[in-house]
Amino acid sequence: MSYAPEAALEGPSVSVAPPPDHAPALRAALTDWCVRMGDDALVLGHRLSEWCGHAPMLEEDLALPNMGLDLIGQARVLYAYAGALEGEGRDEDAFAYLREEREFRNVRLVARPNGDFAHTMLRQLVFSAYAEPMWKAAANSADPTVAGLGAKAVKEMAYHVRHSAEWVIRLGDGTEESAARMAAAVEALAPYAGELFEADATGALLAEAGLAPDASELEPTWRATIDAVFEEARLTWPEVRFPATGGRSGLHGEELGHLLAELQYVARAHPGATW
Repeated sequence: MSYAPEAALEGPSVSVAPPPDHAPALRAALTDWCVRMGDDALVLGHRLSEWCGHAPMLEEDLALPNMGLDLIGQARVLYAYAGALEGEGRDEDAFAYLREEREFRNVRLVARPNGDFAHTMLRQLVFSAYAEPMWKAAANSADPTVAGLGAKAVKEMAYHVRHSAEWVIRLGDGTEESAARMAAAVEALAPYAGELFEADATGALLAEAGLAPDASELEPTWRATIDAVFEEARLTWPEVRFPATGGRSGLHGEELGHLLAELQYVARAHPGATW
């Protein structure tokens, strides 16, 4: 299928190189970008992990948590590099476990509850169809750590696109019940997609410096993927009159608070513990 290139599931390991001598403004912007991308990956990775032991078939009981591990691996690199850029002693655990809800900068889409299987697969398609071209562009970054992560993550996201697209088509063009559930998922999630492509000063500054892609330029590629999948799935992307936004500014729905209460519990209950 043209929208889902073959994916290499194994990629090179990514090491966090000492940060280049970026100007202070660029250093701050890149730190912010790494935290945003890390938050997207961590929160969605946790959502996928919630399917472990609950998926509708054994293959998905393995596939979904493994996709979650891809995302959590990306988050680890991004948080570690954000800490190195910031230079205040925070490591990946501090970013993941010791920040409050309003300090998270993920898009609201990734925190949406799993719902049924159709809802989860559509959420994954919407996000990965954005993340694949984003990481493809990031692989050309002038920053070696961003470029290294981009080269690995784009392969992971290509698989996520393919896997979720196949399920969206299977359910959308399936039984009356599966089609109704997928159509309901489209209506529920469509308002959250636009936030992925919001332009701001951070993105513009990093794009101009060749350090990270401008998210606003990724929407045509994302749309081509969604349109190709939806044509086969007999689905229609609705017009969104009132988009849901605010996540990049730390404004989230209550679902993120519930997710973080579970994700951060052990680290907060046993501060400084190692195992």
